[in-house]
This record gives sequence, C-alpha cells and structure tokens, in this order.
Amino acid sequence: MNPHSEPSKPSTDSNSAARPSDPTPSTSPRPTEPPAPADPRSASDPTPPARSAESSRPADSANTTTPSTPTEPADSSTPSDPSGPTHSSAPSDEAPAPPAEAQVTLRSPAELADALPYLMGFYPDDSVVLIALHGDRGRFGGRVRLGIPTDTAQWSDVADQLAECLISAGQERDARPEAILVYLCQEPAEGESGKDVKDRLRPLAQRLRTACGALDVPVLEALCLSNGHFWSYCCPDFRCCPAEGTPMVMPGTSVMAAAAAYAGMQVRGSLKEMEARLMPRTGRRAAEQEKVLDAAAGALVPRMLERDGAAAVRRATLDLAGAMIHRFRQDTPSGSNRARDACDDALITDAEAADLILGLQDRVTRDRAAEWMDGSVAAPALRLWRALARRCAGGYAEHAVAPLTLAGWVCWSTEDGPSARIALNCALSLDPDYTFAQLLHRAINEGLDPEPLRRCLREQNHAVVSSAEDAPAPAADSPSTDTRRPARRSRAAGRPRGPRGGTGPGTRSTNGRGRRRAGRDGDRSRR
Repeated sequence: MNPHSEPSKPSTDSNSAARPSDPTPSTSPRPTEPPAPADPRSASDPTPPARSAESSRPADSANTTTPSTPTEPADSSTPSDPSGPTHSSAPSDEAPAPPAEAQVTLRSPAELADALPYLMGFYPDDSVVLIALHGDRGRFGGRVRLGIPTDTAQWSDVADQLAECLISAGQERDARPEAILVYLCQEPAEGESGKDVKDRLRPLAQRLRTACGALDVPVLEALCLSNGHFWSYCCPDFRCCPAEGTPMVMPGTSVMAAAAAYAGMQVRGSLKEMEARLMPRTGRRAAEQEKVLDAAAGALVPRMLERDGAAAVRRATLDLAGAMIHRFRQDTPSGSNRARDACDDALITDAEAADLILGLQDRVTRDRAAEWMDGSVAAPALRLWRALARRCAGGYAEHAVAPLTLAGWVCWSTEDGPSARIALNCALSLDPDYTFAQLLHRAINEGLDPEPLRRCLREQNHAVVSSAEDAPAPAADSPSTDTRRPARRSRAAGRPRGPRGGTGPGTRSTNGRGRRRAGRDGDRSRR
C-alpha cells in the first residue's frame, strides 16, 4: 500500500450538510473538494508516492461551478434544488439583499450514500473516504480517499493518519471540521455477500470513529456501500437500518442527482473503470509492442550520438505527435469508453507508439507537447496520451509516467479534476519523484488556476523560438536536417508545430527520413 496525501484548503462557502448532533444532515448542491488523505508515514508529505490515496480541495465561492467539474454540482448563483431556490427580499426603498444560496438537503443515510459519487466525481470503489463537515448546518468541506489496505494490521495506522490529515488541514486554515462522514466502499469477493463485507470492514469503521473522536471531531455517520446496498455503522435501530442492508436508490432519482443534472454535472463511472483506461496492454499484443520498443530504443542511441542528434529527435517526436493528434481529430470514435479506446489503439501503429513513448522521455520534448492542452486539440491530445500509456508494456511500464502526466495536465487544463487526479496518481505510483506530476498534483489539490502554467509554457516556447531566430545563420556545409527545419518552426508564433488544422500550421520536411514519415502519415490521415 502506497497511500499519499495532499492537504488542501477547506470550504469557505455557505453550503450546508449537517450539525454533528443532527442525524439528518443537509448539504448544498456544491460539494467542494478540499483537504487531503494521509500518508501513513507522513501526513504532511507534499509529494504523494502512489495512486492509492487522493485528496481534494473545495472550490472558492467565486469559481466553484463549471459544467465539467462533477465534484461541484452547483454554485451559489444556480438554483439546483428542484423544489425551488429561496431568495431574500427587501422593501423597494432599500437596496435588495443578495439572494440566499440554493441548497440541497440530505435528510437520511440513503441520501448520503447516493451523494458520494457526486461529491467525488466518480464512484470510489475499494476505498475509504472521509468528508469534513463545517458549521452548524454541516457544510461539506474537505475530503480524503484511500484504497482500503488488504493488510488489516495497517488499519489502525491508516485510520490515525487519515483523521489527522483531514482535521489538521482544516485547522491550518482556521476551518476545523465540526464533524466527519465516513464511507467504506468495497464489492464482495467471490463467495461473499454485501453483509459479509460490512462485517469484515466493521473494525476499520470503528477505528476511524475512534481516531476522529480522539481529535475531538465526532463521526456523524459511517456507511458501508457494497453490492448495491448500504449499512450504517452508527445506527443501532434495525427498523431503519436492517441487518440485510438497505438498497441504494435508483440512479438518477435522488435529490443530489437532480441537482447535478440541473447543473450539467456528470459522474465519470467508477475508479476502476477510469484507471483501466490508463493501464498497459497485456498478452500477445503487449509482447509485440515490447519488441518494437526494444528495436526503437536500439535505433535511438545512434541518432542521439549524431551531431545535433537530440534536437533532431525532439523535432521528429513533436512532428509525429502533431500528425497523430491530427489523425485522432479526423476519426472521433463513439460508443462506450472501452470501444472508443480500442478505436484509438487502432489509429496508431506499434512503431509510431514506440517512437513517441521514447521521445517523450526527454523533458524538453514533453514540455513542448504539453502545449496541446486546450482548444480543439485538447480532446485528441488526451486520447493520444492515454493510448501511449496503454502501449508502455512489459519492461517499459515506467515510460508511461510521461504520457500519464500529460494526460493529467490536459484533464486539469480542461477542468476535469477527478480524471486529472487519477492520471497523476497512476504516474506517481510508477515514479513518486517525477517532478512534473508532483507539481501538478499539488496545484490541483490547492485549487490553483491552470492558466498561469499554460501561459508559462507558451512564454517558454516563445523564448526558445525567438532565440532560434536570433541565432547566426548556419554554415553552408551544415547538414540539411539542421538548417531548414528550425527556420520553419520559427514561423509557428511561439508554439510547437501543431496538428494540421490545430494549434499551428503544418509543414513537411524535405529530407529522406521526413519524406517517408510524411508519406506514411499522409496516407493514414487520408483514410
């Protein structure tokens, strides 16, 4: 188990969830994503080493709602309660008071259980989730998620670390939680029932309640979600919480679901489904891809040893990536996620994938590729990075860190925080010291705006291109591969050569190797 943590700011809006003494919590349509999970080794570790734990930060009241942010069902200006928002009024001779914030009230454990995927942006299967509540009305605040450890001996330490991380993160920002909600989500193993899962996880639930209570923050409700049912660890009344469990409400029929639909939010499936889109190939196809990667790696060394070889490889990698993004733009698949991923895999050959995977290991190349993160190229770029991560088979598994980090960057840049966290968690599980992934993970958990980083990347590339324009003209006997391509790149207005019809004008090289590649890509594009 490699949990990681990232403390973040608690919510400061006026959304409500419940009083610690009130068994029927109410909450606003805008559950925010604050603090963070804990690392059993160090709750303050700023560089989470694995994907098994996640943390989130609540959005500020000024910028909490966007249609692509499923963890925030509504903002203060959008009435999301189907029963109608409430507004304050004032006499005509006085300035009108601002309207009261629309809220969604959760009145039972069933509604709390149904709200979990909307709070996280996905269903956190095989996870323990803690959510902080603030104020007299129980406003949703920070939340932490951690994969349930398979070793029960770790449960005590994990419970202490999770409770301390969530509570201390709020304390540091003068927003100590008033209460905490606990969720344990796990599907039955073979031969198990949902009730068996509930009984097996009861010691973990009790340890979490004890850990929170030791820090003077009570657990308002502790729920086990398994096999389409939920159980309460806090309610002893079998009339409302029967031993066989209570069926979950039908999807899409709850108050929270209505609020999320009104606000244009969506749940992106389960955690396992989202991670599966980033996992490497297995079986025969994986063995074939690994052989091609071996061959490409062997051919790359002589190229790098040539004069200006590194620059030539960077240009070739960015040109190929631009062509692939253009190809992906021309062929947008439909259907389920699995079907779309299969179509994307068919659009790129093993040799092309190998060249891109190896080329992206270079930091400069990766940073230039990161500029394909918004506008019309964001979606095809994300599809390409996911496809490349799936091609990092066998001994090349760690090479997936670069495309996974680029996928997380594009998701964050397009305001898909849950997908960004999952991609970055996968990257950090492979390489906990990967700086780019560390910085992005911290930025997301702190609720930072991605635009300054986008601007920094653009300015950095503009400086590189400007320095190339100011450089002295090459000697007449310089190789053709080192004289013409940089000049053409200087006309790209400070951006990498983009996909045709994308972020920059397309160009074709005139040397032999470039002709062969251009012809192949052109033929594939026309099909």
